[in-house]
Amino acid sequence: MRDITPAGPTRSSRTRGGIGESTLRPDGTLKVTGEFAYASDLWHEDMLWGQTLRSPHAHARIRSLDVSAALATPGVRAVLTYADLPAATRYGLEIQDTPVLADGVVRHHGEPVALVAADHPETARRAAAKIVVDYEPLPVVTDERSATAPGAPVLHPGRTDAHARHVPHPNVVHRQPVVRGDVAAVEALADAVVTGDYEVGMQDQAFLGPESGLAVPAEDGGVDLYIATQWLHADLRQIAPVLGLPEEKVRMTLSGVGGAFGGREDLSMQAHACLLALRTGRPVKMVYNRFESFFGHVHRHPARLHYEHGATRDGRLLYVRARIVLDGGAYASSSPAVVGNAASLAVGPYDVGHVDVEALALYTNNPPCGAMRGFGAVQACFAYEAQMDRLAAELGMDPVEFRRRNAMSQGSVMPTGQVVDAPAPVAELLRRVKAMPLPPERQWESAGGAADLRALPGGLSNTTHGEGVVRGVGYAVGIKNVGFSEGFDDYSTAHVHLRIVGGEAVATVHTAMAEVGQGGVTVHAQIVRTELGVARVTLRPADTRIGSAGSTSASRQTYVTGGAVKRACEEVRTKVLALGRARLGTYHPAWDTAELLLEDGKVVTDAGEVLASLADVLGEEGVDAEVEWRHRPTEPFDLRTGQGRGHVQYSFAAHRAVVEVDTELGLVKVVELACAQDVGKALNPLSVAGQIQGGTTQGLGLALMEEIVVDPVTAKVRNPSFTDYLIPTVLDTPAIPLDVLELADTHAPYGLRGVGEAPTLSSTPAVVAAVRQATGLALTRVPLRPEHLTGT
Repeated sequence: MRDITPAGPTRSSRTRGGIGESTLRPDGTLKVTGEFAYASDLWHEDMLWGQTLRSPHAHARIRSLDVSAALATPGVRAVLTYADLPAATRYGLEIQDTPVLADGVVRHHGEPVALVAADHPETARRAAAKIVVDYEPLPVVTDERSATAPGAPVLHPGRTDAHARHVPHPNVVHRQPVVRGDVAAVEALADAVVTGDYEVGMQDQAFLGPESGLAVPAEDGGVDLYIATQWLHADLRQIAPVLGLPEEKVRMTLSGVGGAFGGREDLSMQAHACLLALRTGRPVKMVYNRFESFFGHVHRHPARLHYEHGATRDGRLLYVRARIVLDGGAYASSSPAVVGNAASLAVGPYDVGHVDVEALALYTNNPPCGAMRGFGAVQACFAYEAQMDRLAAELGMDPVEFRRRNAMSQGSVMPTGQVVDAPAPVAELLRRVKAMPLPPERQWESAGGAADLRALPGGLSNTTHGEGVVRGVGYAVGIKNVGFSEGFDDYSTAHVHLRIVGGEAVATVHTAMAEVGQGGVTVHAQIVRTELGVARVTLRPADTRIGSAGSTSASRQTYVTGGAVKRACEEVRTKVLALGRARLGTYHPAWDTAELLLEDGKVVTDAGEVLASLADVLGEEGVDAEVEWRHRPTEPFDLRTGQGRGHVQYSFAAHRAVVEVDTELGLVKVVELACAQDVGKALNPLSVAGQIQGGTTQGLGLALMEEIVVDPVTAKVRNPSFTDYLIPTVLDTPAIPLDVLELADTHAPYGLRGVGEAPTLSSTPAVVAAVRQATGLALTRVPLRPEHLTGT
């Protein structure tokens, strides 16, 4: 059944292990002990190994392609190129512009050109290296100037997608203005005007589990794919046309996922493994190595942002002008949606009456970019928070007080015209994070006067003993949307079955939710225990035998799939109580008069009186329900003004960063990164803390170290490895004290608010603000590098 009504806070069972408790993850011990089975551990006794040949050029025409030497290699069972594709040759999340294999032109470094299946992975690799490709290099498009200049190479000529007629140049994927009020009419009234140009580098999701999966051909001519992904049904929708099969013949089952953060929302090796399996008639396993993984998934859009803010003398924001240019790379992926997010959230969590924003994404020959935690709001937050600090300094105000004075609240109107109709405690979050105790200074000094090098910038490298080290403190706050936006039909399907096994009530839950580490496997069981009062809950593997659960992204799964599980449980409970009334109602008047709950395997009144056990009510009969649940609808933004109720919900987080900087060597130690965040309702407080701390750490990585470096001339990736692409380790990660608010959003199940992305926004600008305070430097680009701090 379908339901689009809200599911707010309701009366619920008091069974242990339910909503609000820090229950342990069922997969937690297996993961920390190394026993968890990830997709890269998949095995079939008859399987072949797949390998991809990738382009060494960022833009080139394929003049010829010779696979004869690869086919002649002993142990090789198949070699596939574009000419061998049986049906659709392109796919894509929003725009079908990505070739399954290079279609005569390669548009980015590392693009797939050919596939090999062999008896052994090393044989497959050697055979792929024997494929001879004659490339004719073409001019490279790397930035806005080269993408839109007269005579620039058009990377996707003949575009017919829905965005094509609304963009100023065919190399612009999508453009979204947001206009509210009249900036030109009020700019002369501003007492302080600050302009700034900012840049955000290309960040990688850097998940530890590489892309991997196993495709098994089936007797009915179809294929079974076991895969690590974020969205089973989106994969299915794209893969089936490529294989020339109806969707019912492509059966997908989620395998163990070693992290995602948006990087698994697009296809990587899914279609390739299936093509090889169907060609050879044998199971095919593909596992990317780390080098290949950097080419095999999308990244965070690098951005250039220009901002102008005007404010009155008493510290009130008057207007904002902004232009945000996102580099989408060679293919569209989710760039249109990222543009919508960047544009609609470009002003931040502030009340501003006059706004003129333009956001756009480009096609270039750089690596494709798409979904990553924060999804367009990260780039904007870095810029507008830098502007807030500059305006506060211009006006001689405390930066936190300046932000609080302009903070939005419930009832505020977004630049898109959408009214914020749930708690928006921006000022309170700032107050709370500022009120947290500061860590002691000079913590590296021991009682005996010797320096503890681990607490200094540079750590155990022995670069300093405290000379030239200065402390800085910085603040930032951000706003992030929750769920899919702009009129997307965002829903989830859940099936719940309740039965008696060995005299005990057991509930089984089936959804297509991709568990990528966010904790849905814990929360869904908690919801069932709360709503049905049973201790034993079994989660069936996620697959495409049930309707879609949407993507595990946009901080939406607990909201949407959790909402579906909750509603399915409510349907089951209604059926159980109806069955109890029919079978046992004559034994006690409360069956007809009282409000009844299910607790600890029993039917009880609101006062706690036990009427019957679930075993007595159900007997041999099981009860089940399947629902398709939707949140409140959204609508597309107007393509001229950006007006519209585009988002489901907003989330907010504020950070205070404390850093110590070696000003001589340009090294930074983050001492503490405190966070205050409103989560609406903490369904699992331990998981909530993990999400906030994880998002905060990813933001720290963007601030100080994480960047895919792309050669500006050749558009080739320079650092596709964890040797050269740096991510925070346990030694880089500071203490992250938390202050978690629970201000219910009555439109959401249990009043919850999406948690995982908001802390990624504000942690980056908070760290940079702290380094600015320590050094006095402007610092307009992330990640910061030592040369930015030393001028060398």
